[in-house]
Amino acid sequence: MVTLQPLISTPSQNGVSIVIPVYNEEGAIAATIEQIKDILLNIKQPYELIIVNDGSVDNTATILRKQEGILLLEHPVNKGYGAALKTGIVHATYDFIAITDADATYPNERLPDLMQLSERFDMVVGARTGENVTYSNIRKIPKFFLVGFAQWIAKQKIPDLNSGMRVFKKDIALEFIHILPDTFSFTTTITLAMLTNNYIVHYEPIDYFHRVGNSKIKPIRDTLRFFKLILRTGIYFAPIRIFVPIASLFFLGFLVSFGLDLFVRQDLTEATLILFVAATQLAVFSLLADMIDKRL
Repeated sequence: MVTLQPLISTPSQNGVSIVIPVYNEEGAIAATIEQIKDILLNIKQPYELIIVNDGSVDNTATILRKQEGILLLEHPVNKGYGAALKTGIVHATYDFIAITDADATYPNERLPDLMQLSERFDMVVGARTGENVTYSNIRKIPKFFLVGFAQWIAKQKIPDLNSGMRVFKKDIALEFIHILPDTFSFTTTITLAMLTNNYIVHYEPIDYFHRVGNSKIKPIRDTLRFFKLILRTGIYFAPIRIFVPIASLFFLGFLVSFGLDLFVRQDLTEATLILFVAATQLAVFSLLADMIDKRL
């Protein structure tokens, strides 16, 4: 077992570190590792395969300890998808990070394509917009609104907000690692973090399949978490996009109330003053938050 030091980064070298978070994947992990090893046999780029066992309570740990040619990191308890990725990132040897899942949902044969594209972009996302995509209809409804809100914050189209198959630069991930969550929202946050900080993100269409084993995602709980995460990330990286519309609503309310005071009530009411003060404070706060964000 490796003693984890999550905030100490391994010096980077030219190559790619493939990080796979694993939690109770005894039915798929061995086949996934062998598949990725076979896929990467012919690439010229140096690479390492990092498997992070996130406190699995099934037979996953036993299977992983028998695997050769991997760097195995283990959490003693389940910390979350994002926490496992962060552990893998800070222990990675190479300057590019590739992530994929252990459940056979992503087409790992496309990893070399994403790695090659990553030489021209800060992050390459395997967007689940290919010809063969199997995706739950229940999950499509909340994602429609979440992606729309995220696109409004980022001011650009986002074909896939939280794909778990992507390649990105390690140094950029470390730049944001203090705000990247320990949950499934890791991918959502790093997407918005890069887009709102003018990093170049490329979306490459890929297929997406039924997973092996049971899903770890809880639709209602995780949708609420995604919305909360996007709102928090938006406030962090694009405060003007969040607060100015709210300030504008208060100012509109002030104008309506002031008009009523002037022509109907013939008196300046407290409601009018409160709406004016609220609009002013929110506008000033958004400007200050944006200035602080730009200086950090």
